[in-house]
Amino acid sequence: MTHNSRLSKKIAAIAESATLKVDAKAKSLQAEGRPVISYAAGEPDFATPPHIVDAARAALDDPRNFRYTAAAGLPELKQAIAEKTARDSGWPVDAAQVIVTNGGKQAVYQSFQALLDPGDEVLLPGPYWTTYPEAIRLADGVPVEVFAGSEQGYKVTVEQLEAARTERTKALLFVSPSNPTGAVYSPEETKAIGDWAEANGLWVIADEIYQNLCYGGERALSIVEATPALRERAILVNGVAKSFAMTGWRLGWMIGPADIVKGAANLQSHLTSNVNNIAQRAAIAALTGPQEPIEEMRLAFDRRRRTIVEELNRVPGFVCPTPEGAFYAYVDVRGALGREIRGTTPETSLELAELILSEAEVAAVPGEAFGPSGYLRFSYALGDEALLEGVRRIQALLSE
Repeated sequence: MTHNSRLSKKIAAIAESATLKVDAKAKSLQAEGRPVISYAAGEPDFATPPHIVDAARAALDDPRNFRYTAAAGLPELKQAIAEKTARDSGWPVDAAQVIVTNGGKQAVYQSFQALLDPGDEVLLPGPYWTTYPEAIRLADGVPVEVFAGSEQGYKVTVEQLEAARTERTKALLFVSPSNPTGAVYSPEETKAIGDWAEANGLWVIADEIYQNLCYGGERALSIVEATPALRERAILVNGVAKSFAMTGWRLGWMIGPADIVKGAANLQSHLTSNVNNIAQRAAIAALTGPQEPIEEMRLAFDRRRRTIVEELNRVPGFVCPTPEGAFYAYVDVRGALGREIRGTTPETSLELAELILSEAEVAAVPGEAFGPSGYLRFSYALGDEALLEGVRRIQALLSE
């Protein structure tokens, strides 16, 4: 194919974030006055807790925060992150192993940039977050999808991973709790995958951004806690966006062995330098301050989770496994495809999502954004009343 784009081939090949695209369309329709209910964005509807905002406000009175600071992050924040990692991931890291990044996305990007050479393969369990394959390709790597459907609770097995492994496989991406499915691997499943990765000399990049959003007594065991021998070939990605309702503050981090962290820090020194100091001061307050507001948000998500799963399973043709973490319900909608609805016969989840948006004024993200067709992702990080109203519109539409 002739390359006529003014853009480089690499940048021209990047797909737009499907989740942000659907959310933008929903907001555009809302701006036109249409009563659209959107389940598209993975963003808590809560305000950032006051003590975190107060810390940012106080930081504005300190002129030191108006200057360049260390590219890898404020020492106090790196120490707080190290302590959280020891507490929640069972890995007693040194603060020097931490890099503070502009959101979790930059941490994901830099992790692949630090690890991959052209042609290196990364095992990518699916359904997967839409950014992962793009970040792998931007590092000249090759994403290798390993899909697990609803019948498996959206969790891949060691046998599936082994069948996909080749001599070019360098890393495994491990995400628990998962975006888009909310699936949480059990301690036994996590250890089995960790032991397999260690036995085969693979790197593991573990995205733990939803680590503290688990329900029903579940805990998302970190793969480096399940398999401590992995720590020399593991990178952890995390951030304050989801658990602390701080998506717009743009603060994440990556953790890994010293040589990987040094390389990624060199990259960041040229890419962005330090993260905004006000956001860093706010993150210190988030990690070290009162956790009661965070628990209140988690309990609200849990209530919404139970409501949306119950209601989605009442939609004809929908099958919704119960998510144990994050704030997403991932629905198998294959039973709703291939039948006429108001003069249209959707054959894919993309077509079904477009029909639901146009006829019920409800926005959900189609499975094509995360892997195979046949699924819809619903974020239940929205108010209780809107959450229930949106699903009931879908029930009415698909019951006709």
